[in-house]
Amino acid sequence: MNKRKKLRFDRVLLVIAIIVIAVLLLKKCGKDSSPTDTESVQAVVTTAADVVSTTVTTTVVTTTTQPAVLPLVEAPYHRSAAVFSADRGEFLYSENLNVKTAPASLTKLLTAATAIKYGDLNSVYTVGSEQALVSSNSSMAYIQAGDSLTLKDLITGMLMASGNDAAYTIAVSVGRDVSGSGLTDYEAVEAFCGLMNNTAKEIGMNDSCFTTPDGWDNDGQYTTAADLIVLADWVMEIPEIRQIVGTYQASISSYGGVPYTWTNSNLLLDPTSGYYRENVIGIKTGTTYYAGNSLLAAFTSGGETLISVVTGCETDYDRYELTIELMDLCSSAPVQQILPENSSAEPSLQEATQETVPQEDPLGESSQEEVQPTTYKNPLLN
Repeated sequence: MNKRKKLRFDRVLLVIAIIVIAVLLLKKCGKDSSPTDTESVQAVVTTAADVVSTTVTTTVVTTTTQPAVLPLVEAPYHRSAAVFSADRGEFLYSENLNVKTAPASLTKLLTAATAIKYGDLNSVYTVGSEQALVSSNSSMAYIQAGDSLTLKDLITGMLMASGNDAAYTIAVSVGRDVSGSGLTDYEAVEAFCGLMNNTAKEIGMNDSCFTTPDGWDNDGQYTTAADLIVLADWVMEIPEIRQIVGTYQASISSYGGVPYTWTNSNLLLDPTSGYYRENVIGIKTGTTYYAGNSLLAAFTSGGETLISVVTGCETDYDRYELTIELMDLCSSAPVQQILPENSSAEPSLQEATQETVPQEDPLGESSQEEVQPTTYKNPLLN
């Protein structure tokens, strides 16, 4: 009997022990599983929120901030073309930024800036024998030999009328002021071109060389669209130059009492021209045999200043038509969302001027090599 009671008691204890163990195991499993379940729910919620957020973001990008793809502008024919935002420091459109080209009269922007840097706008200079250096068939301000004009007036005639005669008087006069009054005309021009090249390097024109103050075609003289943008961006920050290149017509009287009236060669500024654009604020035309027809233009669009350059156009009119097409193209695209067709983001100005891309060179095979600055050569001997 006692054995039976003991057996029953043992069985009861075993059952109780099993129950306790089972309860403990269930509690442990419950603690481990609850956070997991909670985390699973939270993960699902988070994922759903992410999906919603992603969907909204995608919709915004697609409808409002998708970069505009600009078509390649193939006509009129040109060697290079670009549009640059002066406010953002970014190219909005570019073709052949680093292809070498002759600078033509766009050189005169550097001539003016160099003269202002090393000279005095109020200095009075007399037109002299340096006029013999001016090439025939040049564009002229028609300053008279023996007449005296201030540096500012000479710069005005040089930039507005694209006067090669004014460019040589500036170069010889400032060259002598800096390097010595005893210099010959040739030596003074050479000295001034050295100052021009120094200035070009200082402002970041890393792929240019200048051997004349007027941009007349000459050995070893070249630039690129990227460097021309650097030049334009820089000179537009010089108040005197900005005012001159944005003026359609100006009249002055020399120290000798000779009246001069100069009309800007840039038809974008001419109210009577079919190419006139009210939002254009400058800057310069350039034409030579090697350069073709080139144009730097500055205009406002959407509250910012844009600078365009076209080089190597076949006709005078082509450069205006191409510039206007680029202006319209970039002005209509969303701000900060402009990309060229089949291209990644456009380079910054610094990136553009640091790279040299070997491409077909209109100046000949020799210009693909690194060309060192050469001494001045008389353009009459070309």
